Amino acid sequence: MVSGSPRWIRFGMNFFILFVSLCHVTSTLDFQYHNYQDLTNYLTNMSNKYPDLTHLYSVGKSVQNRDLFVLAIGKLPQNHLTLRPHVKYVGNMHGNEAVGREMLLHLIDYYLTNYYVNSTIKTFLDNTVVHIMPSMNPDGFEVSTEGDCFGVQGRPNTNNYDLNRNFPGYFEVNKAPIQPETNAVMDWLKQHRFILSANLHGGAMVANYPFDNYVNGSIIGQTRYVKSHDDDTFIHLSKVYSYSHANMYTGRHCNDNFPDGITNGALWYPVLGGMQDYNYVREGCFEITLEIGCCKYPPTSELTTFWSYNKYALINFLMAVHSGVKGLVRTPNNTEVVGYDMAVKGRQILFKSSQYGEYWRLLRPGRHTIQVLSEGKVIAEKQVQVPDNGVVREDIYIGDTSSASVIQSCLPFVISLISICLHCPLFCSVRNIKTV
Repeated sequence: MVSGSPRWIRFGMNFFILFVSLCHVTSTLDFQYHNYQDLTNYLTNMSNKYPDLTHLYSVGKSVQNRDLFVLAIGKLPQNHLTLRPHVKYVGNMHGNEAVGREMLLHLIDYYLTNYYVNSTIKTFLDNTVVHIMPSMNPDGFEVSTEGDCFGVQGRPNTNNYDLNRNFPGYFEVNKAPIQPETNAVMDWLKQHRFILSANLHGGAMVANYPFDNYVNGSIIGQTRYVKSHDDDTFIHLSKVYSYSHANMYTGRHCNDNFPDGITNGALWYPVLGGMQDYNYVREGCFEITLEIGCCKYPPTSELTTFWSYNKYALINFLMAVHSGVKGLVRTPNNTEVVGYDMAVKGRQILFKSSQYGEYWRLLRPGRHTIQVLSEGKVIAEKQVQVPDNGVVREDIYIGDTSSASVIQSCLPFVISLISICLHCPLFCSVRNIKTV
């Protein structure tokens, strides 16, 4: 398979790759590593250049007082639009794993330079807010060395704590003191209702999904498959990335063998205090961990290839946020209900409605029951039929425990592509499609 060439990929969602590859402008960002000052300058310049499409902010400071910058991208991203979901990418939480940092800078460049010339990108960003944190560990990056593929210099923060072992645990108590970078991200997650996320790493080539641990897993140390209640959704999301990537889906990289290029975290090795499990369990956000290269800090000359291999995967993964079910939680007099716990019946992990009474949940096709809870008791529920393609909108009224009609809604950019695929093709289930 030739990376970057127009092609039909192995599942229906990714016919989108063909469309995007036919219409884009040349990158304006150079392929080199950008230190903290370079990164700051670039984010500031892009924010100034595209004021109606960006919002640059910092979620906090590193140990050495460097900003943890985030660039939000979308049409007037600071404005609230009902049921517009927020998604995110986090890079470089291990400071010496440098490729993800650069991939996210190039994704920023791609989104902004293509917004006015690519109708698919434009419609996606009109209906989604993408938050990109290129570096969660800027201090570690500054002391890392290009060409160091397997070392650990720069991996932890300045206090010598691994940030991906620093979040509160789900199966075990994490006794490590919470670091400033970790605390900043935890506060950030509470300020936004993120629906879908990935964090980017290096040193392997695989899409890793929850759970990362089990009871006493970090002590026992044995590998085992630890299935979450949303295992089907996580497998699908991981395949969205691996099969959109040039070759991750083969699973044969870095002396590993991962079927479909994906793995359950604890089946690979147990991790206490990982960020993806924290996102999922504590904040209801579907996050996976993307290992995108065998060498942690490869030579500058390889960045162009990394971008060509990951570009469409980065784009397609976030588009998967427009699947499953969404809606408003309302009272009988039609006012929005804020901050209720919610659940999918039979699935243990809770999530919350937003400050505007909105909810989203990524689900695979089929019949599901969405519940609203108060003090642990179900006060409303509704059966929904999630279609094979697209996203369902279902508003839920407090006190209503009856099912209602199901309405399928597809984003406008899908409609323009009906001549290519008769359904909502961006969110199809995994299946084989001939490669050309």
